[in-house]
Amino acid sequence: MDVPFAKKFRKDFRSWKQGVRLRRELKRYEHLFQSQNLSVPDDTDIRRIMKSRFPNLKPKSKGTLQIVAVYRHYNWENGSLKPSLEKFGSVFHYDWSERFTHTRTCRDRSVKREIADDLLSTLLGWTQGHSIDVVFAYVSGENVSASTVSKMRDMGIPMINMFLNDKEAFVGKIRKGEASGSRDICRYFDICWTSTADAAKKYCVEGALPIYLPEGANPDLHRPYEIEKTVDVSFVGQCYGNRPKIIQELKDRGIHVEVYGYGWPNGPLTQHDMVRMYSKSKVNLGFGEVGALQNTYCLKGRDFEVPMSGGLYLTEYHPELARCYDLGSEIVTYVDTNDLAEKIQYLLSNPEQADVIRKAGFRRARAQHTWEMRFEKVFRLMGFL
Repeated sequence: MDVPFAKKFRKDFRSWKQGVRLRRELKRYEHLFQSQNLSVPDDTDIRRIMKSRFPNLKPKSKGTLQIVAVYRHYNWENGSLKPSLEKFGSVFHYDWSERFTHTRTCRDRSVKREIADDLLSTLLGWTQGHSIDVVFAYVSGENVSASTVSKMRDMGIPMINMFLNDKEAFVGKIRKGEASGSRDICRYFDICWTSTADAAKKYCVEGALPIYLPEGANPDLHRPYEIEKTVDVSFVGQCYGNRPKIIQELKDRGIHVEVYGYGWPNGPLTQHDMVRMYSKSKVNLGFGEVGALQNTYCLKGRDFEVPMSGGLYLTEYHPELARCYDLGSEIVTYVDTNDLAEKIQYLLSNPEQADVIRKAGFRRARAQHTWEMRFEKVFRLMGFL
């Protein structure tokens, strides 16, 4: 058997198997949601529930909150989350990767226990020295166990957890009975922030209180640069799923795409160069599929970072995009490679129309899609502001 073919077969089989698992998972949660007569909470429900949990919580002025932030900085978090949280007050950031430098991962139970002990003792120290108002976490079952989050909750501080991959990883891999996603830990948080609309029902079934909010972007970082647009089409992101195939098909049609990120020959860009690339490109390409799964989509950080950086954005269509933009007027979407190639050629041939769309997308992103606005909504619903 030809080796490349065998590799592709294994890859396609894993994708198919994962797709089957996720469809079964979604069907199961839909059944449980309906059979238990559950409903997804709206803003009024969230305010009422938070008021009942924390009846003595007093609103404070913006800029005066004491916030504990628990997340690991991989590549984008400190440039987006931390400065946005600092708009609301003082931030005490716990990043386990700064404290534990050994090569073992959080999948090792002994490592999770070490991190848990350090996290709990650090949090306890912060609560003794400061009047902490809220804990914001961006963690999964791979980072912390349910028992750790339960002990955090016992401290009596309102807690939020954000998870951005509930389409694929709400449950995730099961190791020794523990889910690597949100399933086992979500019920211990007061608010579970998901960027996946159909995951809200899963949270309800697991006894959690969900809020659907997309990702955002930081306008201090994601901003336009007054530089010449010397690149026709670019894409910045990892190489996986259908991305290499589509890039090659565009190349075969005579459309050259500058591609950067892990897995591509050019490699990744620095954050600064990435944002400049958005301004340097006439068209910024996006992909909406989740991992290697076909016809499974979710919103991406790029959906907000590119328009907020002043870039013209052309990405795969899926319904959640229409909640955020006027499609065709603020960003452009495509449904297949033929549609994509035609729209690239149209946009490159009609720079004035492309510029109108680009500017409209920029205005919408700045007006409605900053990380600060996302935190503002959550904090107000919880009664902090």
